[in-house]
Amino acid sequence: MRWGMRTKRNTQRTILYIFVIVMVIFYIFPFYWAIKSSFTADQYLFTKNITLWPQGFTFENYIKVFTERPFGLNILNSIIVAGATTIFSVIVGSFSAYAIARLKIPGKGPLMLLILAVSMFPQVSILGGLFQLLRNLGLINTYTGLIIPYIALNLPLTTWILQNFFRELPKEIEESAYIDGCSKFQTLWRIVLPLSAPGLVTTGLLAFIQAWNEFLFALTFMQTPEKYTVPVAIAMFTGRTFYEVPWGQLMAASVIVTMPLVILVLVFQNRIVQGLTAGSVKG
Repeated sequence: MRWGMRTKRNTQRTILYIFVIVMVIFYIFPFYWAIKSSFTADQYLFTKNITLWPQGFTFENYIKVFTERPFGLNILNSIIVAGATTIFSVIVGSFSAYAIARLKIPGKGPLMLLILAVSMFPQVSILGGLFQLLRNLGLINTYTGLIIPYIALNLPLTTWILQNFFRELPKEIEESAYIDGCSKFQTLWRIVLPLSAPGLVTTGLLAFIQAWNEFLFALTFMQTPEKYTVPVAIAMFTGRTFYEVPWGQLMAASVIVTMPLVILVLVFQNRIVQGLTAGSVKG
């Protein structure tokens, strides 16, 4: 009987490992192929002899990305927009999440559902109205005109994750701070936020990734190549003629803008898991 249970357990473990290996290959191989293509000379990109290593190894694609296009400026645009979006989303989301978690507000449940419902609107359904509004305010082709919609898109998720963290914190800690003379703002700043570091890191990373990868709003609201963010800049890559697609440079640019996100997720993966699972276990 024990032998049968052990065999069953080993079989289940083997199937699980196979499944994990297949999923890893499914997700990682396209990124590896992009890296390989970015170091491959143009004349070898579409040869019939497919290899797992770059043919005619070269850095030419990476050099051309920065010398033939304003890609460095595009990266700076994305850093400014994504960075500002992250900072303001976390700050505003912290205040709103703390209010929902700790203050006596009538109808908290419907309020949270409303916050989530706002984030579920398709971007294209509000694109026209937002464009008219930003144009009337003179914010088209400006950082501000892109940051404000991004903050609105990120606030629901930020508020939802942080309020779960704030609910889990023992109220006795905050009550002790009140006894020592701290106001609610001082308690939030000095006690609650430091203890909620995993939630702050999670929401910050998710907000940054969302703003970094967003395409539709950036394409619509930024109208000159010098103002493009990296997703729009990559989509606008063209070759010497209208019918030529510079695949090597496309792959190089994709690797450049993806690698920092991969590194950030790997470095903060434990905090991301803690942030996303906050509030899932009670008792």
